[in-house]
Amino acid sequence: MNVEEVKRLKGVRKITVLTAYDYQTAKIIDDMGIDMILVGDSLGMVVLGYHDTKKVTMMDMIRHTQAVARGVKSAIVIGDLPIHSFDTVEDALANSKRLVEAGAHAVKLEGNKPEIIRAIIEAGIPVQGHLGLLPQTAKSMKVRGKRSRDAEQILADAKVLDSLGVFSLVLECIPLDLARRITGAVATSTIGIGAGVHCDGQVLVMNDMLGMDDGYCPRHANAYLDLNNLIGKAVKSYIEDVKTGRFPEDRHSFH
Repeated sequence: MNVEEVKRLKGVRKITVLTAYDYQTAKIIDDMGIDMILVGDSLGMVVLGYHDTKKVTMMDMIRHTQAVARGVKSAIVIGDLPIHSFDTVEDALANSKRLVEAGAHAVKLEGNKPEIIRAIIEAGIPVQGHLGLLPQTAKSMKVRGKRSRDAEQILADAKVLDSLGVFSLVLECIPLDLARRITGAVATSTIGIGAGVHCDGQVLVMNDMLGMDDGYCPRHANAYLDLNNLIGKAVKSYIEDVKTGRFPEDRHSFH
């Protein structure tokens, strides 16, 4: 998979994307044939335990991008530029290069930032855009684009990013009809998260998809597994086996 193939897939088949933050998870989903792996700044919540993404640093993103890249052979690895890492063109270029050096094939950044996006692309680094709900700057985690004026602004922003040459565009938490309009209006591939079925592809946070948050699953996600419960049962069995002497057995020991 490469960025040119992502562009060619528009209208051919749906594009599959998941987040990953570590080597083993990345290796598993890459082996299963995922198209793209996003090392998202969502690691701030699901890995580091923060309330939001606003405390995630470049060093966090570099370390986790390195880990993911070690496990990937086929998928496109996208490194998320965290908050304040692309406030200026100079910062954006320097930090994008750091993510590429860490193993990313492309970078993602939130919002309509024409000068910054143009500079990164001209430096030879593919960019994935991100519109709709922008967690880095959002004051509330609500659906965007319900009002006509807001919808038209998101559509206009999408056209700008498309003209700049982003190789794909994440649409987060917007009405499905707006996502349909955007998908039909741009040449680039749209990747939805809480944006409905009309996008060219879908992305989910791995932890939501695996059901790791004790029964909680965002409305836009689908838990394909109750991993929280499965891990809990395994840990409980381990504790009981250690306390009762059932583990370790002789076959677990060296002679």
